[in-house]
Amino acid sequence: MKILTYPDAGLKQDCATVTKFDEPLRQFVTELETFMRSQPGGIGIAAPQVGEAIRLCIVDLTGMTRGKKRQSVPNQGRMVLINPEITEWEGFELGREGCMSVPDYTGNVIRATRITFTAEDEWGERHEYESEGFEARAIQHEVDHLDGLLFLDRLVSRRSDLFQRKKR
Repeated sequence: MKILTYPDAGLKQDCATVTKFDEPLRQFVTELETFMRSQPGGIGIAAPQVGEAIRLCIVDLTGMTRGKKRQSVPNQGRMVLINPEITEWEGFELGREGCMSVPDYTGNVIRATRITFTAEDEWGERHEYESEGFEARAIQHEVDHLDGLLFLDRLVSRRSDLFQRKKR
């Protein structure tokens, strides 16, 4: 797999609803998750980031400690989110985000602090979730990819909210 990077047009398209929950889909989920985990800081990835225009993303904050002191709802670990839909949100907070598809920059983005959403898993079973804090931010970031949005599209100002990453 290869990450599409900005300004690739594949990152700006709306993704198709997944209707077939079969073995090829589950194999893709496995490959996408393996790829995500191989990337530095890989806590989330969306199918369009690797050229698959379907409504599928993975978020896993297992082991993350960032933001835990403020969260009353614990991180939920590995979540395969197919056809996710955010149904409720509350609060807003400015926070720094990065993205594998925008490797040279990070930016300040306003996101809801708490969300409720539904999604199907790789077996087609529908789930309802509640999330808050950094996990909610990560989910909103990945769901944006499914709608053809990057964190760059949510910056209030590219002049004051976009930062070049330090080279390692």
